[in-house]
Amino acid sequence: MNSIAVILAVGLCFAVGQALQCYKCPLGIWNLCVTTKTTCESGEVCYSSVGSGAVIIKRKGCTNATTCNTPDRVTFGSNTTFYTLTKTCCDTDLCNMAPGLPGASGLSLAAVTIFYLLVANLMA
Repeated sequence: MNSIAVILAVGLCFAVGQALQCYKCPLGIWNLCVTTKTTCESGEVCYSSVGSGAVIIKRKGCTNATTCNTPDRVTFGSNTTFYTLTKTCCDTDLCNMAPGLPGASGLSLAAVTIFYLLVANLMA
């Protein structure tokens, strides 16, 4: 009976160990992307995407492996596309690097806050 429990425990460790961890940033601007860690579902990989325009925007997270290297459209308001980004994927833990808050200046944080407020107003 103990050997069955050990086999189940080892199998569970392998199953848990296979879950891919990625950084998640729903929307960031310039070099600031407020990130959290997330665990991908089966069949998903990590991705990063960047789009340039008046402002450089970024997104990070998990995506289905079949959507890699495809356009990722960011829309605001009523289906108006402002940015088109291409997803770059990777498949190792935390491979979609996370620029974090420690290096961010107060000005960057203020800019992000203003940007999010403007987006919220557009969507309302």
